Amino acid sequence: MNEDELRQSINLEIETMSINQLTETGNLAVSMGLIAGHGFRGSKYEILHQGQVILLPVNEATTYLDRLINNVQP
Repeated sequence: MNEDELRQSINLEIETMSINQLTETGNLAVSMGLIAGHGFRGSKYEILHQGQVILLPVNEATTYLDRLINNVQP
């Protein structure tokens, strides 16, 4: 495996971990009743919150969900 292939493999692994974490965070928010649903729509992440559809890039979606959860937890 050359350096470019290794770099691509590492980037893919990091992206996969980020997506898995986002999915887990979204599932937690659903279980807490904070959002109605979540998932990918095209290249954005869709969050159904208070009757609205919110489309965000992955990093912003993670921040958004973290804030929702942290505002409820003591």
